[in-house]
Amino acid sequence: MNDLIRLIRSLVWLALCGAIYQELRKPAGERTWHGKVLGVVPYDFRVPDWRRVRDAYWDPSTDRVFSDHVFGVGWAVNIPVAIRRLNGSARQYLDASRRRSSEE
Repeated sequence: MNDLIRLIRSLVWLALCGAIYQELRKPAGERTWHGKVLGVVPYDFRVPDWRRVRDAYWDPSTDRVFSDHVFGVGWAVNIPVAIRRLNGSARQYLDASRRRSSEE
């Protein structure tokens, strides 16, 4: 378990350093301080505002569980969608368990 934690921590540090390096390679006028490292891992170093926080963590109108992180490197969890998916999975599990127990 400790090895997995170390691996994840190392990957986060690599992504962070990669994002900063990617921005510093651009001319000063072209730096946006948000984008994706290697086209995959999102980063955003702009000062967050409430709209971006809300859209990242509370947007029930979409089906995306993961959205771009508001500040830093990585993804944010869209809470209402995650809860909806967990409830759906739990419901499926309970239905399957009930069907199986009624067949026995």
